[in-house]
Amino acid sequence: MVRRMNEENTNEEIKGERIAKVLARAGVNSRRGVERMIEEGRIALDGKVLESPAVLVTSLKGITVDKETIGEVEDTRLWRFHKPKGMLTTHNDPQGRPTVFENLPEHLPRVISVGRLDMNTEGLLLLTNDGELARWLELPANAIVRTYRVRAHGFVREHQLKALKNGITIEGVHYGSIDATIERADAANCWLNVSISEGKNREVRRVMEYLGLNVNRLIRTNYGPFSIGTIKRQATAEVNKKQLTDVLKEFFAQRQGTVAVEEKSKVDPTKWAKAKPKKSKPGDKRRRKPRIDDGEFKPKSKRPRGR
Repeated sequence: MVRRMNEENTNEEIKGERIAKVLARAGVNSRRGVERMIEEGRIALDGKVLESPAVLVTSLKGITVDKETIGEVEDTRLWRFHKPKGMLTTHNDPQGRPTVFENLPEHLPRVISVGRLDMNTEGLLLLTNDGELARWLELPANAIVRTYRVRAHGFVREHQLKALKNGITIEGVHYGSIDATIERADAANCWLNVSISEGKNREVRRVMEYLGLNVNRLIRTNYGPFSIGTIKRQATAEVNKKQLTDVLKEFFAQRQGTVAVEEKSKVDPTKWAKAKPKKSKPGDKRRRKPRIDDGEFKPKSKRPRGR
């Protein structure tokens, strides 16, 4: 069931997958998160606490996390969450500030976030029960485009924004191609639409500051094919299975046959019921921009939420 990787077996066929990858697929944590859990001595195999993530497994049998067995692998699910300003994207905060995972609806299972939004950034945050999907969406190599609306104090010229398409280096950190356009401007502030594909830490804020702009509001509206739409602040909406597999075909194709997928019978997309066509109504073709209010998050009384 298990084999450790070492120099002696590098030339022979190795069966199985790294335990971090399998547990990420099972929704325990991201790959890196599982590796940290192993370092903390929280994961065991056949009763023996693991000391290294360099372990290959062919099933979930015998694996325990915090002395609890791993349940059945669930189908991959994804939710859109409208994160308000003033909330941290973390499970626990030593300073007691409100966090995303303390304020999710009760019906959600254990989920992890796809990337992060800092405390003062609002808008679309993707949540999933599949650590492998989270990792795939985050990887810079996959160039998933994130789009933001930016309100900033100051003035910027179009040619400055166009130059960002060639990338820019700020204090030794290189940022790849950025697509930025002016939406509107007045005497004090301007609204910009900014799209990035790397998602480096505080990338949009740092680039805007480099251009002399003081960002006073940052709203993520899109993450790849997923949009914030009309979701109300601090509310969630699940992406249906048909849309999920349609827009992420590459991810699901490369994942077929992996250990964690074999733990559950495969779902046949052809068996899903097809949606009935909706009758068109006057005004349906006219698209409206989502209304974004100016309110900040007001924390409610805290309720602990376990992972």
